[in-house]
Amino acid sequence: QVQLVESGGGLVQSGGSLRLSCVASGSIFSITSMGWYRQAPGKQRELVALVTSGGSTNYADSVKGRFTISGDNTKNTVYLQMNSLKPEDTAVYYCYLHYGGTYRRWGQGTQVTVSS
Repeated sequence: QVQLVESGGGLVQSGGSLRLSCVASGSIFSITSMGWYRQAPGKQRELVALVTSGGSTNYADSVKGRFTISGDNTKNTVYLQMNSLKPEDTAVYYCYLHYGGTYRRWGQGTQVTVSS
C-alpha cells in the first residue's frame, strides 16, 4: 500500500513563507513525477507544481517566481517552498505521485491559510 504523508501547512500572513513536505512510502517503483495540487473552497483541484524524476519542473502561472518545488528521489520526498504568499493561495494542498507508468496517488491534504 502506497502512502503519501504531507506536513508543513498552517496559517501565515500575506507575504510570508511556508514549506510543505511530502514523503511517499510503500511499494513504489519507477517514479515518473511528484508534485503538488491544491483545491480552494468551491473550486476545482488545480496543479501547483510538478517535478519529474529527471528533475524537470512545471509550475502554474499563478505561482511562478514565488514557489519552488524540489525532490529527493532517494527518499521519495518532494518539497514545496512557498514565498510571498497571497490570500488567494489559501487552499488544501495535496501531494501527488505518479509511478509505475500508470499509478497515481494522492495525500490526505494539508491546509494552507494566508491572511490579509
